[in-house]
Amino acid sequence: MDILRSLRAVSEASGTGVVDWDRAAAAAKASTDPGSVALTPGEREGYAADVRDARTRLGEVAGIAFDVPDEIEVQNRHHWIDASVDTFRDVMAPIEAAATGQASAPGDGRPAEGDWTSEGPLDRVPDPFGGGQGSAGGAGGSGEIDGFGGPGGPIAAFSRDVSRIANTGTMAFALGFLARNVLGQYDPLLLADEPDADHGLYFVHPNIVRVAATLDVDYPRFRRWIAFHEVTHAAEFGAAPWLPEYLESRVERGVEGLTAGEVTIGGLDTEAFAELQAAMTAVEGYAEVLMDRAFDDEYADLRRKLDERRGGGGPIRQLAQRLLGLGMKRRQYERGAAFFRHVADARGIEAAGAVWERPEHLPTASELDDPEAWLTRVDP
Repeated sequence: MDILRSLRAVSEASGTGVVDWDRAAAAAKASTDPGSVALTPGEREGYAADVRDARTRLGEVAGIAFDVPDEIEVQNRHHWIDASVDTFRDVMAPIEAAATGQASAPGDGRPAEGDWTSEGPLDRVPDPFGGGQGSAGGAGGSGEIDGFGGPGGPIAAFSRDVSRIANTGTMAFALGFLARNVLGQYDPLLLADEPDADHGLYFVHPNIVRVAATLDVDYPRFRRWIAFHEVTHAAEFGAAPWLPEYLESRVERGVEGLTAGEVTIGGLDTEAFAELQAAMTAVEGYAEVLMDRAFDDEYADLRRKLDERRGGGGPIRQLAQRLLGLGMKRRQYERGAAFFRHVADARGIEAAGAVWERPEHLPTASELDDPEAWLTRVDP
């Protein structure tokens, strides 16, 4: 971990975009110890068995059929940064295009495939600135368009450079913090450049090992708990093939509202984001309840310690969680889980799965706090 190298990478941010994504990734990796993915044969088989068993058990309990990726990726923290920076870039592309006055082209300027700077192998386990350029227009023309203080002048250029460095630093901080804390991730590849690309299932091995030790829980059992949680997300998206397009459309509408300054509080399309928030609350809440009912071991200590971890940490961690909206994610877990516990207790866990039959079955924001209203409307 090299803080000076991280700061240097941020200070070297360049280009025409709002964020220099390559420098952001480099800075995040410089400030983050990659950790080891030197797995023993038993660990390799353990990850594969955990995912395989989770798929079988979750399918039986939920009464749904779904697939998991053919390969699961056991990553170090640098691998996760490299894998995730493109997602951040895709989400930000419309905002960057609006800010720079350019057409968005997600993926432009990315490193070529295989051009990774991560330390160590990736283990695969089988099974707001404006920058409109003006011109004076005509011989002898000057004025403010390209003059010293105009949008094309050195003051504006300096302001853009400073903003780019600040934005790059912010993204580097976010990527680094998340890389040090993400345990596992099911990635349905929303907003991917290749619509037919396979989904992904990642485990950040050094974080799982570290957190298991920090929580003083058995590492293989904790690893299995994380596998069940992530495979539950695969079950949700497998049961709801319409869900990725639904989420993408709400993200895109929300971003379009932001860039156009429409509809809105602060430029956000509040309706789109409300629908996105309700859907993600359902995603997180259903996962919590289903895995609790499907996990094939005692889990009360794991649940309690993970809940404490979500709300704990020192002042820096607390600040980072606020800045990154992780407190909102925790509330999603709690609110969504309360909804699905009520539904499952009233009608059974299979009835709760009716939420994935069609978009109209998603609970509304008000129904999340009144599950009886959802039961009356949907009648699963």
